[in-house]
Amino acid sequence: MTMNNCLKVSRSMFRALHRNVIPGCSSRTLMNSFWTFSPCVQYTPVVACRGRIQWRNFSSSKESDVSYEQLKKLLAAGAASVIDVREPWELREYGNIPGSINVPLGQVSNALKLSAEEFQERYGGTMPSQTENIVFTCLAGVRSKTALDTATSLGYSNVQHYPGGWKDWANHEILQTKE
Repeated sequence: MTMNNCLKVSRSMFRALHRNVIPGCSSRTLMNSFWTFSPCVQYTPVVACRGRIQWRNFSSSKESDVSYEQLKKLLAAGAASVIDVREPWELREYGNIPGSINVPLGQVSNALKLSAEEFQERYGGTMPSQTENIVFTCLAGVRSKTALDTATSLGYSNVQHYPGGWKDWANHEILQTKE
């Protein structure tokens, strides 16, 4: 029953796009990376350059997740910009991952549009480029996933998030100091 409803919705969306109800769209924009039509995956419209609407699949992907060990290696090598999207009071109260830049979630979209100088002045860290590896983190991984989606919609191609967040980081760090 649910599959039938999903197919009905996808067919009507396909017809609407095919009739150019949404200017600049074609049926091809609803194809997934394997060039097959995926009717039951959540697609979100993203306005790309020249006003053309593209459809992005924001379903969860394990490829964008970073473990504690991976994050430690990235930080040690300086191979990623780590952006903590918690509020400043949370960092003061709980602590932060050394080397991370604090950009509250509500400011991520605007911050990633700033010039390098403005970003440095406002957030005290180096502005990551659109191809540089960025890892978003927060308290428990919810806000960092939202920040990842925001950065992806702005054209950042190499973004990840640390789903364990500060809680996981603190647990690992406490365990290491006890040993």
